[in-house]
Amino acid sequence: MRAVIVAIGVAFLVSLFCTPIAIRVFTRLKAGQPIRTDGPQMHQGKKGTPTMGGVVFILATVIAYVAGHLALTTLPDAQIAQVEPTITALVLLGLMVFCGAVGFIDDFLKVRKRHSGGLSARGKLLGQILVGAVFGVIALWFPSTMTDAGGEVTNTETVGSTTLSFIRDIPALDVTKIGAVIIFIFVVMAATNGVNLTDGLDGLATGASVMVLGAYAVIAFWQYRHWCADPSYTANPDNYCYTVRDPLEIALIAGAAAGACVGFLWWNTSPARIFMGDTGALGLGGLIAGMAMSTRTILLLLIIGGLFVIITMSVVIQIISFKTTGKRVFRMSPLQHHFELAGWSEVNIVVRFWIIAGIGVAIALGLFYSDFLANMG
Repeated sequence: MRAVIVAIGVAFLVSLFCTPIAIRVFTRLKAGQPIRTDGPQMHQGKKGTPTMGGVVFILATVIAYVAGHLALTTLPDAQIAQVEPTITALVLLGLMVFCGAVGFIDDFLKVRKRHSGGLSARGKLLGQILVGAVFGVIALWFPSTMTDAGGEVTNTETVGSTTLSFIRDIPALDVTKIGAVIIFIFVVMAATNGVNLTDGLDGLATGASVMVLGAYAVIAFWQYRHWCADPSYTANPDNYCYTVRDPLEIALIAGAAAGACVGFLWWNTSPARIFMGDTGALGLGGLIAGMAMSTRTILLLLIIGGLFVIITMSVVIQIISFKTTGKRVFRMSPLQHHFELAGWSEVNIVVRFWIIAGIGVAIALGLFYSDFLANMG
């Protein structure tokens, strides 16, 4: 727990105090956010607000991960804590950094062209597929070699699983390694685009991401405290345990990312001094996809990230309706813009959507804990 708390605190402070520096730097570089001409007219006043702020909280998460590992070296159960960096960290941080890099290219092109159209949809899609494929392969083909004091291998789990999962793996739904990579690519694409579509109002995607990442920190730490690879826990055969890899690493990174987003939210809340841009939205989406895979909660992500799902579906419904009937279901999509045009204030929309995000997280955590109680009973 100490390492996770250290990581959260470091990430929060780095993000809180480095974001103003980023605001000044991006303002000096004239890296202002171009505003869509077909978007809500009230957004035109945001034109020129610095973008690419996701760079700050991605960097803060990586720094906090290092700080958290330094704290791990003081723990008496260092073997169980796995002090050395792991493949799990490589996958999770790699997804965040490289999905963020795809978004950074998009943001850079927008700023350079002074136009809201940056990287083409095909280019962005190919970038997401490539990142998802690379880290999906790493997650499925590199098992753990964790050993006990006697040198015996105690954990041969991979970061990902060949079976679909809800609250844990569902053995009957084995999709093979190739199938698992394909599914993971889809999850990466869905999560990155879901966060990106939600990032339309000041603080909306940032606050929702804090809740989702906080939930994964709780889930991963609970898995660590009830971990099959921990001999002190499995000594009692009646104990229910989780067959995951490096749960403390997952909790540390999820907590660090959540803390970094809170620090960024100080400056990103209405009226925003800086936007996360596609850099931050795609980076967060990639990390959230990795969290779902590594905690073996792929299908539970639909509930944990319920707000992202709702907003994404509003776009899908709008497109299908317009192409099939020529009529729009919403005044504008994504959904938050529908309510803007309906007369809701930006702050009201953000707070109410945060409540929806919180409800999804609460339901998901309730299902997760209920499953634990059922198996313990």
